[in-house]
Amino acid sequence: MEAHKNHRSIRKSLRLRGFNYALNGYYYITLCTQNKLCLFGEIKNGEMKLNDAGKMISNAWAEIPSIYDGFDNDLFIVMPNHMHCILVKAASAGPAQRPAPTLGLPELMRNFKSITTLHYIRGVKENAFEGFDKKLWQRSYYEHIIRDERSLNNIRQYIINNPAKWDEDRENPLWSPPNPNAPNR
Repeated sequence: MEAHKNHRSIRKSLRLRGFNYALNGYYYITLCTQNKLCLFGEIKNGEMKLNDAGKMISNAWAEIPSIYDGFDNDLFIVMPNHMHCILVKAASAGPAQRPAPTLGLPELMRNFKSITTLHYIRGVKENAFEGFDKKLWQRSYYEHIIRDERSLNNIRQYIINNPAKWDEDRENPLWSPPNPNAPNR
């Protein structure tokens, strides 16, 4: 077998092939820090306690509807090393407070990651945010197109309960899968 001349691994796209991400709808998104670094705060007694970096991320996400015409937040939470959100893409309701082109979901996410990375770097230099190696965010993000009310409500419940279930969260760097060979108690 001939070795690949290009040593980069070929990444499988997480996006739904052929789907137009500029269409109206509800999108569930999970965005993780690179290497699952817990940079945005901590969970105490089942509640998320944002640090200054986490507050910056939360504020940046909360501003999306005022910056990007046609997008609105349904529900979101910033966790120690990731965030979950339900983003609503709706028909344009008029001009945004600031001029910005109408974007699809991938462009919005790229912009969000870029802007928050720049703000985070400034926070490292000026406000003693914890440093990171090369990238703040993982290369991609998880997204799910919400197609019905039941799914929307289940995802809302998952987001609301996420801090209380941090010990069971696969994004928690201390999480380990249950041992199937452990005795039942």
